[in-house]
Amino acid sequence: MSWGTELWDQFDNLEKHTQWGLDFLDKYAKFVKERLEIEQNYAKQLRNLVKKFCPKRSSKEEEPRFTSCIAFYNILNELNDYAGQREVVAEEIGHRVYAEIMKYSYELKAERKSHLQEGRRAQQYLEMCMKQMDSSKKKFERECREAEKAQQTYERLDNDANATKSDVEKAKQQLNLRTHMADESKNEYAAQLQNYNAEQHKHFYIVIPQVYKHLQEMDERRTVKLSECYKGFADAERKVIPIISKCLEGMVQAAKSVDERRDSQIVVDCFKSGFEPPGDYPFEDYSQHIYRTVSDGTISTPKPEVTRIDPKITMGKAKGKLWLFGKKPKWSLRMGPALEDFSHLPPEQRRKKLQQRIDELNRELQKEIDQKEALNKMKDVYEKSPQMGDPSSLQPKIAETMSNIEKLRTEIQKNEAWLSEVEGKVSQRSERRHSAEANHLVAQGRESPEGSYTEDANQEGRIQTQPPVHTEFDDEFDDDDPLPAIGHCKAIYPFDGNNEGTLAMKEGEVMYIIEEDKGDGWTRARRQNGEEGYVPTSYIDVTLEKNSKGS
Repeated sequence: MSWGTELWDQFDNLEKHTQWGLDFLDKYAKFVKERLEIEQNYAKQLRNLVKKFCPKRSSKEEEPRFTSCIAFYNILNELNDYAGQREVVAEEIGHRVYAEIMKYSYELKAERKSHLQEGRRAQQYLEMCMKQMDSSKKKFERECREAEKAQQTYERLDNDANATKSDVEKAKQQLNLRTHMADESKNEYAAQLQNYNAEQHKHFYIVIPQVYKHLQEMDERRTVKLSECYKGFADAERKVIPIISKCLEGMVQAAKSVDERRDSQIVVDCFKSGFEPPGDYPFEDYSQHIYRTVSDGTISTPKPEVTRIDPKITMGKAKGKLWLFGKKPKWSLRMGPALEDFSHLPPEQRRKKLQQRIDELNRELQKEIDQKEALNKMKDVYEKSPQMGDPSSLQPKIAETMSNIEKLRTEIQKNEAWLSEVEGKVSQRSERRHSAEANHLVAQGRESPEGSYTEDANQEGRIQTQPPVHTEFDDEFDDDDPLPAIGHCKAIYPFDGNNEGTLAMKEGEVMYIIEEDKGDGWTRARRQNGEEGYVPTSYIDVTLEKNSKGS
């Protein structure tokens, strides 16, 4: 099946068909371009969505880490990776499909133009041969008529008795001339006819079939190219399906990691005040002021006067304690400066805050100690090798580090003393509470007017004006946006991360990359739990966003 033999006379239709094929190729290229723009916009919108709902962490105080929140943040990270895979799809479609098809379309147009020009030249040459043959044919026809006229003139003069011999001789010469010219025209016509027939045979059996064959091959290659582009279009999507499946698996695992009982325990640990529930109100006997009448016949003994307690004051002070199990006052820690020893907090919360501060101070102390050891080692090296540096230049830094160590130790001792104090008070309060429950029927004069278990006014005042613990959980989306993950890395070697701003890692640990190496040998990374810091670039294997979930 060949266009050259089957469609030898359909040059115009083949020209239209090949033009339609190029137009269809351009139409598909336009479709691919709009599709990759959709993928790019989709990925961009997903990243903006992740950025909008990404957790905002406060540098001063860590928020409660509920499992439902951690799961949501992990889902956001997986969605960010999913957006990256949509970008990979768009990039793959752009390079493998759109760019190739545009280049191929340009080459195909040039090739088609060349083939059509060749076909037109062959057609024009055949038409020229036909015109030459037709011209020689008309000339031969004209010469034959002239020769016939000359013969008739000669015959008429030859038969005319009145004609002179010179007229007859002249007519004969004219006849011979016309006959000779007719013979030449005949030969020329025969030659032109033979040439035209040869060119026509060559045109329809060699030249045009060759041109049509090239056009057919070109059109078939266009069809094959479209088939390859269709497959490449699907392959671009199919390649990322395993990574997208991992993203979806990560989301499912995040959903399974939600633990409602652990979240409930976090709420208890966060808001537990350490106070005991209020005790029973004592019976207030107002009948003691009523004396027996004289008609009893007995002499009544005056009873000692008992101070009457104003119920308004009692209830007023008692209401100040009802916030422990009722509606809390709408106070916030932001309304006033927090005390250094956290005495404005309930005992349990105060103990937790002090313990957190002690842990932070111990970490800072360890960093200063490590820095001191490093400086001392460097000083020893300088003393042994003076060409490497001046040992005296390190003395100010060593002195500063020693001063920082002393300050941190003093601060730790002070906070440990406060912690011991609050732990002791909690223990004493518990003992007093058990004692009060065992002797709740003592005389009214020995009870506190409020029925409270507190002993001194200062402590009672603190309890009454205790503001509730305020968390930043509801404001977690109001802080600065964290840097989005641009890839991931895998630790090749372990790193202790003792210096400030660095991040410790274990061999084989996988983390997110949020900032590439700027040329100083350090890369900024983030763990799944949100902890961020710098790690040595030579210690990790970095993979950018294109394959962020591939390993």
